[in-house]
Amino acid sequence: MQEKNISAHNFEQCQKCAICTTVCPILANNELYPGPKQAGPDGERYRLKNPIFYQDTLKYCLNCKRCEVACPSGVEIGDIIQSAKLEMGKRHHVLRDTMLASTDLMGSVATPIAPLVNATLALKPVKAVMDAVIGVHKGRTLPKYSHVTFEKWFRKNAAAAQEGFRHKVSYFHGCYANYNYPQLGKDFVSVMNALGYGVELLEGEKCCGVAMISAGMLKQARKNAAHNIGVFSKAVAKGNKVLTVSTSCTLTIRDEYPHLLGVDNSEVRDNIQLVEKFLYQQLSSGRIKLVWKEGYKAKAAYHAPCHQEKLGWANFTIELLRMIPGLELTVLDSHCCGIAGTYGFKKENYEVSQKVGKPLFDNIAAVNPDFVACECETCKWQIEMSSGYEVKNPVSILAEALDLEATAKANI
Repeated sequence: MQEKNISAHNFEQCQKCAICTTVCPILANNELYPGPKQAGPDGERYRLKNPIFYQDTLKYCLNCKRCEVACPSGVEIGDIIQSAKLEMGKRHHVLRDTMLASTDLMGSVATPIAPLVNATLALKPVKAVMDAVIGVHKGRTLPKYSHVTFEKWFRKNAAAAQEGFRHKVSYFHGCYANYNYPQLGKDFVSVMNALGYGVELLEGEKCCGVAMISAGMLKQARKNAAHNIGVFSKAVAKGNKVLTVSTSCTLTIRDEYPHLLGVDNSEVRDNIQLVEKFLYQQLSSGRIKLVWKEGYKAKAAYHAPCHQEKLGWANFTIELLRMIPGLELTVLDSHCCGIAGTYGFKKENYEVSQKVGKPLFDNIAAVNPDFVACECETCKWQIEMSSGYEVKNPVSILAEALDLEATAKANI
């Protein structure tokens, strides 16, 4: 798979308007960070002349992409910064960053002994040791592992039933649904089956690599990306759409594979999308029908993850949720939650991470919903830890609100 020079970004299109600085959540909370304009297009001009101009302060960038969403010239500001970090940045905490980024490895080790791992990681003395020795902040609530992976559940309980469906989709479940919260994968299968679609798992999918990119593990991220593109190509060749439930996984696969890793995804990119967009399109075309449970009532607040805003697909989720009778939905003001994948786990970033997320936590408290709707698992971890409110993926909300049996009959 051909690689390109990952420094070759469109920094010359920057008009120096500095709009990006007004939306950067780190610039407002960390005086050490120079800001997206200075760290991105301005700094790139110097770095291309001589790497000596690289500044270690670029490590504070969240890669939230808010600067790119705001830029009137379409400059890939976040990608410019991330590329510089990948090419020139130093890894200060190699063990910690490798552990946080190696989600497939850590998940496969932890799931067989999940009850023991979960109990151990929740102990204050263990958190204190992790804080002191490897640099994972002691205040961070660590995600729990499931004792049975989603893949194992699917093979045992659902795989055979998928053969009976005429229409199929391929499901990129990601590490979170597989190792941490298989219920999300189960909800995906339930909803898609009720709508008349069989679900096929991708053959040997690997972690999308977003955490590896953040950790500076360029070689490993490229290896995962190249493998996944091959897997996606096989699914697309069969005529399947590849559906996802995580915004960060989706953005990484669609945009960062070519932009940051130099891995060509052009043959499969348009066939990879979040399930909410797919469902909205199928509903709009009249290809599927939804039958709702009688008496379903809930009050929800929708938080659009930063990477969802970069994808530009939040409205598909919002409109789907608004279709649910009995769901009182509040769309929250746009704020970054502050965790940015593994960023908020790191000791040196924890306090800033919490400051960045505070406006969001306050907005959620003001709404006082039954739960928060959100497509990002790390946003879920941050919001649940910092606000105390439960967070549900929209797919799980659909699984709760739909009369699945009646929906299945309507879509025969």
